[in-house]
Amino acid sequence: MSISTTGALGLVRTSEGERTTWALVGEASLRHTTVARITTLDLEALPIVRSAVERHVADVMSALEDYSSRRGETPGGASWLYVHHVPVRRLITQLVRKLLALSAWPAFAHDPGPVMPAPYEGLLGLRESSSREYRAYTVTWSGVAYALGAETPDNPVRSARLRKLTVLLPEDGPTVTAEPETMAPAQVVALSWSSRHAQTLLPVLEELADQGRPILLVDLATDPAERCPVPRNESITLCPAPSAALAASGSIPGLGLSSKEPSAGDATAQVDVHAVQLDRLERLAAALLEGSGGCTQPSLRAAVRVEAWLKELLDAVRPHTVLLSNDTSPLGALAVHTAERHGITTVNVQHGAWIREAVAWPALHSRHIVVMGDRDAALARAWARHPHAEIHVLGQPRFDALTGLGKEAQRRYLQKLFGPAGERGPARIAVWACQPFGPDRLQAQADIILDGLRKANGSWALVIAPHPAQGPHVFDRLLRQDGKPPVAVADPRVGARGCLAGADAVVSVSSTCGIEAVLLDVPVLELGRPGDPTLGLAEHAIAHDCRTATGISDALNLLSRGSGSARVSREARDMVCRWRGHSAADIAQLIVRQAEAHTARTTPNDHDAPGTGPSCLGARE
Repeated sequence: MSISTTGALGLVRTSEGERTTWALVGEASLRHTTVARITTLDLEALPIVRSAVERHVADVMSALEDYSSRRGETPGGASWLYVHHVPVRRLITQLVRKLLALSAWPAFAHDPGPVMPAPYEGLLGLRESSSREYRAYTVTWSGVAYALGAETPDNPVRSARLRKLTVLLPEDGPTVTAEPETMAPAQVVALSWSSRHAQTLLPVLEELADQGRPILLVDLATDPAERCPVPRNESITLCPAPSAALAASGSIPGLGLSSKEPSAGDATAQVDVHAVQLDRLERLAAALLEGSGGCTQPSLRAAVRVEAWLKELLDAVRPHTVLLSNDTSPLGALAVHTAERHGITTVNVQHGAWIREAVAWPALHSRHIVVMGDRDAALARAWARHPHAEIHVLGQPRFDALTGLGKEAQRRYLQKLFGPAGERGPARIAVWACQPFGPDRLQAQADIILDGLRKANGSWALVIAPHPAQGPHVFDRLLRQDGKPPVAVADPRVGARGCLAGADAVVSVSSTCGIEAVLLDVPVLELGRPGDPTLGLAEHAIAHDCRTATGISDALNLLSRGSGSARVSREARDMVCRWRGHSAADIAQLIVRQAEAHTARTTPNDHDAPGTGPSCLGARE
């Protein structure tokens, strides 16, 4: 989705009696005044300290939880803020960044005061994003003024673009009419709502199904491109979730938009010199969550309906395990909460590499947490919320398929992207494992990569491998018209995995494909621009640390001379992914073992059943 930002605004110093105030005005008005002024775009470009953002976001979230978390709950007892912690936290991050930018402007820092909103600007809006799945919500500058206490009688809650995506249903809308009672019993229920989840979970489910164990795979995807493929094993039943439940919009009793402005209360959260009013912040969050954004950002009403459907399903199917690969986002947190209330063991398989600075919410809720590498075990222990959580280092099941990749076939595919078969193509090809960042961020990364390839010795070309969640439109801006170096875009259905084995080098910022390339002994260039968190592969000496175009060209020159592509040691690999090609079988064994141990513990005549205390299990050699 690509959404343009709101109309250009500026901030100017005004006065109200003897008190300094700051007003949001049209940018054109700035040309006609000599008082302190700045455009909001320039304001947002001011440098702020990342650690300060993280600290203030944590403080505001903690204050909002204390103030509001129990004011609205699902019928199953899940707090609205527990379920929707991730989208609310992202919204608060946008608010905090704007407040810190305001403090970073010397004119405001010298003479702070209230901010007056721009009339008729929505309080919530959308940022630009190359992601097809996620809506990049934000608080507008008028929303910032509102959160600080300004009166906004002329401001709608949502911007015009956001209103077009929001259709509210009445509180007494229709209930879920699914038929879970028709489902046959299954030992494991797995949940997926993206194609990447399916790739992670299906190898494990197929291992279980090959043992004759009945499996139910619930497909919660609302994007047709993200739906689960039909499993090859008949013991796996694919069950689409009711689309009406996930499409529902609206709030839940106890939390919603009142017809009048909230009164200024004493409950505030401090962000630098700014006091954020918690009642207003709750109202902004509630307004955000009244509109359904599909499976990735469901509305509060959708969460209630999905919870009811899951409860009926688990009652009918009676599994011993609920398996998923994301237990932090709304549907994952809700599924774990529902399963735990049923006394069902929960297992979460780490889907992608964790970057401490980029994790939306450092929390893992499942009983058993399967991580890829040794370094992830420490993070999992720090983030685990379950009182009896166990961490298991078993690699990544979707990486098992790497053993069957054909390097020569992939090389032929890369060559064909630059011309018909038989024509002489580029001597060396780098693959950029792209990610769904905002267009400006992608452009900055592309400029460094392309300049680096152009400066490198020899004939280098670049293949951009889109992320599955990216829309294709974003790459039109990245391709240079002069054709130097040659650039091609891989078919999104092929993706980075369909290219990397045939590449001479893989460029990654924080894509898990960088880890896959390491496992295949393909040299990795880790692009670490200021402000862009990476996977930290270079810290383990398994990738080239590239921060500039010169860093890219130097690394490529090393590869051209054959001195920069030494095989990575097993010990270094194990830090990021303990991979032997049978992770799916190891995770399936873990699920079976935990189910058998649970049965033994609950059998009245079995007093000698072995316990399963906290452990860190390694993949078998």
